Amino acid sequence: MNSFNEGAVSPLLSVWRRTLLFTGVLLLTACGSRSGLPPFTASGFVDDRGVIRIWRKDASDGVRLLSVFSPWRDGETTTSEYRWQGETLSLIELKIYGKPPEHVRVRFDDRGEPSFMQREVEGQKEPLSDDRIALYRYRAGQIRQVSDALRLGRVILRQGRWHANRTVTTCEGEVVKPDLEPWAINHILSRQSRSSSDVSVAWLEAPESSQLLLVANSDFCHWQPTAKTF
Repeated sequence: MNSFNEGAVSPLLSVWRRTLLFTGVLLLTACGSRSGLPPFTASGFVDDRGVIRIWRKDASDGVRLLSVFSPWRDGETTTSEYRWQGETLSLIELKIYGKPPEHVRVRFDDRGEPSFMQREVEGQKEPLSDDRIALYRYRAGQIRQVSDALRLGRVILRQGRWHANRTVTTCEGEVVKPDLEPWAINHILSRQSRSSSDVSVAWLEAPESSQLLLVANSDFCHWQPTAKTF
């Protein structure tokens, strides 16, 4: 899961910061466009530290998000699960794949107050401070806002295995040819030349363009959630 794409940092930041700004405006102007959006979606974005991929399920009783952070260089791969009952945050669960790994879980009652909180490292359990919980709650609100914008902007994450003919078999079993820029194709080919098996690729598709996110030897499809399992 530590799948770095360092050569893509600059173009990704320039392109997708504009996309995020655009989709942020959609939040203010396109409230009526929510109809027709699928209940299960996948998207993503980049920041200065790495790539964040987001899977989301919307139901009548609330929203569930799973985000996966893959660092460019420093830091650990982290998965974060958030759940809302209506608009009230009900769960935060973080898994930080460092050395040693760390597991954080916070549950909230129907008034939004913490009802259970715990941090576990190497079998040792300890409570969380109020400041730490406030930070996790703030991050949950941030990722929800970005997810709202990406969903309205129809920025879609796709993942799969790259083939020699420059097609990809996606995790859903569809064979596609991503419309990626030359630098992105060259980056994939460079990574593929150093791998004995087909590399995995992740990219974003939006109405205006497509953009490469990650290239790795690991199989993204092995752990990617689906509408049925999420």
